[in-house]
Amino acid sequence: MTRPPTAAQRRVIDAADPVTGRLRGTEAQLAALVKRGLAFRHPRPPHDHFLTPAGHRIRGAEEPAAPAEPETAAAGGGFAARVGGEEEAPQSGPARVREVHSAWQGLLELRRMTNRDGATDRPCDWERTHLVQAAALALEAAGHRPAGAGPEGYRVRATPQPEAVAVHEPAEEARQACAATLERAGWQVGEYAEPRTGRRYLLASPRRA
Repeated sequence: MTRPPTAAQRRVIDAADPVTGRLRGTEAQLAALVKRGLAFRHPRPPHDHFLTPAGHRIRGAEEPAAPAEPETAAAGGGFAARVGGEEEAPQSGPARVREVHSAWQGLLELRRMTNRDGATDRPCDWERTHLVQAAALALEAAGHRPAGAGPEGYRVRATPQPEAVAVHEPAEEARQACAATLERAGWQVGEYAEPRTGRRYLLASPRRA
């Protein structure tokens, strides 16, 4: 692709679901994005349109990389999983539970569509480029408690290691439960101690096979 998308096409791309890449627009807009390789039409009913990897790159071109510090708002105010320790965390309650459940189901569908073998028990490419959000979504969807102002609860943070995030959870039982959840979600998990403080934490990486 040599020409950037038009303003109208960019609006459709920017409005895509931040997890699944699902698009909303007119038939002409969607067909134009498919023609340019920025979207594809799902072969199964209801034949929704989704961003391709190239479309995701366009959408993320002006977004910051995966944060080392807490970030809760996706571009355009879209959904973002709780990473723990946010200054302005979304309110908990039934509406949040439904939102998280919908995002997790959308991620499983994205796995099914983009993993070559259609596997849903293994992270997909989107998760490998959004490690903090992907791990946080798995934990929040499973009902784990993200950290607030106090020390209790999980905190998911980026690390210098490629394809690895750290999950800090001071309570041993809760930390082990987080590890079990991530393993069920297709992550490889190990437990380590910080050299200076001795505090235990998890190091998790998306499993490839």
